[in-house]
Amino acid sequence: MRIKKYIILSSIAILAAYGCDRVHVDEVTFTAPVVEAFTPTSAPVGAEVRVTGKSLNNVTEAYIGSVKVDIMEKVSDTRLSIKVANGVTSGKIKLVNNVGEGLSETDFRCTFAVPSIAASLLQAEAEMGDEVLISGTNLNAVTSVVFTAEGQSKGHQAEIVVASEEEIVVKVPYVEDAIAKITFGYFDGTGEAFTSLSEAPSIKVIRYVPTFNAFTLDRTPVGKSIVLTGSYLNNIDKIMVGDFEAPLFKDAGQITFTVPAGNFEDGETTVPLTAWYFDNNESIVLSDAFVVYVPFVRYWENVRTWAQGRTEANEYVSFFSPETGIAYENAKWKDVLDPVALKHNGDQWVAANTPKPGVVTDEEYYSVLPYFFFSAVSGNVLQINSPANSNSQLKNFYISFAGTPANDYRVPGSNNNLPGTPILAFRYLNPSSSVEAETALVQKVLSGKLDNINEALFPIDVAASTVAGISVASFAGAIKSDKWCDHQTAELKDDAGYKTDAVFLVAYYANNGFEKEQPAKNILRLGILHVTGIDWGVYNNSNFGSTRITFNCYWQKYDYDYSKI
Repeated sequence: MRIKKYIILSSIAILAAYGCDRVHVDEVTFTAPVVEAFTPTSAPVGAEVRVTGKSLNNVTEAYIGSVKVDIMEKVSDTRLSIKVANGVTSGKIKLVNNVGEGLSETDFRCTFAVPSIAASLLQAEAEMGDEVLISGTNLNAVTSVVFTAEGQSKGHQAEIVVASEEEIVVKVPYVEDAIAKITFGYFDGTGEAFTSLSEAPSIKVIRYVPTFNAFTLDRTPVGKSIVLTGSYLNNIDKIMVGDFEAPLFKDAGQITFTVPAGNFEDGETTVPLTAWYFDNNESIVLSDAFVVYVPFVRYWENVRTWAQGRTEANEYVSFFSPETGIAYENAKWKDVLDPVALKHNGDQWVAANTPKPGVVTDEEYYSVLPYFFFSAVSGNVLQINSPANSNSQLKNFYISFAGTPANDYRVPGSNNNLPGTPILAFRYLNPSSSVEAETALVQKVLSGKLDNINEALFPIDVAASTVAGISVASFAGAIKSDKWCDHQTAELKDDAGYKTDAVFLVAYYANNGFEKEQPAKNILRLGILHVTGIDWGVYNNSNFGSTRITFNCYWQKYDYDYSKI
């Protein structure tokens, strides 16, 4: 037997009377554990086995055969208790400490009790997902609880919440029918066995199947939302438009889903529309022939973004890309949306919408999605902004509410003047303009009939500085709301639910492409922005920095091809 000796300093006494120090040293000897006996010599899984022997206080691990088991209690240096675990069949009891290990002379033998349900105590019914208390015997031997619907040969395993020898609590799983039998899985010494299905007690499972009220589905463009009503619609897990899952919002009486972009081809595609429920186990076919329309233009409806909004109500989502249709969280600007801007740290900027040529490479420039944002500025107005138009706007946006935010809560991560990367310009389209092409385009947008943005419909004349016959000499990297909104801004006050129909022509330029003297030159893509509503919100009694803007956006799908003009 290996023995380790430890020297323990017991005490140091200063004996002033004798004028000397005395140190008492005690020697304590630790040994490997010794197993002398255990009882009972056979028991089922979950049972307590009492082991007697020597040097048991410092036991760190216990095994029955090759299976590690829990040490339930260390009573003294000569007695402890262990618990028979799943997987134990038979074998010697082994105890381990830091010195070594001790083995019993004889084997412990595991007995395998068959669990059973007290059918008379089983509740009559339960809803799927509810917890059910099952009483019976030998329930600590249960490894699984299975609910099998009437007429089915394969069941569904329930989640075990808590278990003891006489009671077990489970969550009712999905079942295909209202009547389900309950059986147990348990270890019989060779593998998992199950109690008899033919003799199993039954429970009524309440299944709240979603139902839809009558509806009509028209041809629906990608990005459009559809609202359906009915009962138990909160049990819908997903809606599939063909092979693509639709974003949805739901409650018991109503469900709203948006036709996803998927990879549908331009034009019309006919697909099945299916609602899945009960953990995606069952489905309802809403339409065998749902027509998805992909306009020859990207269309994003009811987008919502915030101005700076340093308040708790702000969702801190301020940056919108018409390329993806995503309104990006402020916290993602630095790493996801525009890391190129932070990399160059303002060194790429000459003036508004005019970067230094050659500083930002084409590869860097086109790696950043085109995006724009709204901000609050002096004069009690809002402003639409191109990222490259200002080096002082981005620092006024924050990533979270912190009362009076520190500089590291700012979007760039500091109180730093730097512009964004993409170059955009805006032109407000006046619905009362004397130019017929301008008023016609506004009416087309307001009536929802803008299906395409291409070279034929939007010809660019660089020399004349026109797009679609509309002068763009006033193209600018920012436009204040007093130019396009009749909201009373003389007084700062909250004004939620303000409706408007402001339409803008938007241009996205190639790298270093904007020229003030030739604003129609080097346009890469065109878009239409339609602002439909504003929830005016005052920040700190100083500006409309707590405002939320709602808008629709049309965006050209392919880069402009000047050879097609």
